[in-house]
Amino acid sequence: MSSFPTLDNVDLKNKRVLVRVDLNVPMEDGRITDVTRIDRILANIREISEKGGKVILLSHLGRPKNGPDPSTSLKSVAVELERQLGRIVAFSSDCVGDVAKSAVGALHAGDILLLENTRFHKGEVQNDPAFVQALAELGDVYVNDAFSTAHRAHASTEGLAHILPAYAGRTMQFELEMLTSMLAHPVRPLAAFVGGAKVSTKLELLGNLMRKVEYLFIGGGMANTFLAASGKAIGKSICEMELADVARKIMADAEAAKCELVLPCDAIVAQKLAPDVTVRAVDIDSVGENDMILDIGPRTISKVVGLLASARTLVWNGPFGAFEVAPFDIGTVTVAKVAALLTKVSALETIAGGGDTIAALNVAGAFSSFTYVSTAGGAFLEWLEGKSLPGVEALQRAAPAKMTGTEG
Repeated sequence: MSSFPTLDNVDLKNKRVLVRVDLNVPMEDGRITDVTRIDRILANIREISEKGGKVILLSHLGRPKNGPDPSTSLKSVAVELERQLGRIVAFSSDCVGDVAKSAVGALHAGDILLLENTRFHKGEVQNDPAFVQALAELGDVYVNDAFSTAHRAHASTEGLAHILPAYAGRTMQFELEMLTSMLAHPVRPLAAFVGGAKVSTKLELLGNLMRKVEYLFIGGGMANTFLAASGKAIGKSICEMELADVARKIMADAEAAKCELVLPCDAIVAQKLAPDVTVRAVDIDSVGENDMILDIGPRTISKVVGLLASARTLVWNGPFGAFEVAPFDIGTVTVAKVAALLTKVSALETIAGGGDTIAALNVAGAFSSFTYVSTAGGAFLEWLEGKSLPGVEALQRAAPAKMTGTEG
């Protein structure tokens, strides 16, 4: 049984259902370039609609600074939603006030309405009680279906759960159940792969993971800090040398926690990060003073594949090299393909998250083969760090309260 109320706990017929979704999709020249987040919420929207609820969608897009901004309007997203759902999606040019009230008042059971960007109002980010109340006046029920924004205590992600009967949407429910089952109660051995550019952004993540996993592989630019802290020459590679003492403590703590911390044993190096440059595979003790470490080498790839073969569950956050520029994507892509293959044959459960990780899995063609890929960025990272998420906490405190509000 879930520790939070879900759509199984509520009668939605003729109710005005405020649904917080994440439509913060990437845009270029007014065109949506990745519809993954839209795809994830379609089933939840359809279920509420089919149960007779009046679906009122809340979301932000981008970070508008000074009120309404046409470049971050959700109007074009409404068009894409309509196309994906195969049915009419009404749009309101404001998310509160008379315009929004009029749009909500025109809804019939099963209708779908998208309200304009909540961040056009300062009260959203400030979680201002007056703004929360203005949103709450539009609905009878609140459904949070945006795990990716649950680390923010904003009006539409946390505040509403304190005023209206609050429930987890199906996307939120699935994500929480997957993260809980795979991380709180994993099939062991549990391995974690952590990459990316900087150690400083993932200190809490490493600290939390080392207490939970049997194997912790550190790759990407952040591995260079650990290598340098171990006395290795890293040439002109990216490095946070000021964190050398921190890196040494992490290694010592991992050993004390009986966590096998693994670093690259060889690397792909070049004189600069650019396509079509001369590259070499070198032992990690043979990095030249003008070299940049830009990917893991073949022996490290074999070592990581060996870890995959030994593990039963994998958590992955961050690429192993500068995967955006070929040929420095080989390490990340190769490991992703092996992990995907092991997942397909039920030898491994795999969970991944973070924007760069998703991009890397797409490059490898491995996205759909992983057990679960979280589209949440900051929320996924904070969950892995062991932090409480305000949006989730608000749902866990919510009781399946008796329905109130209009029936018409």
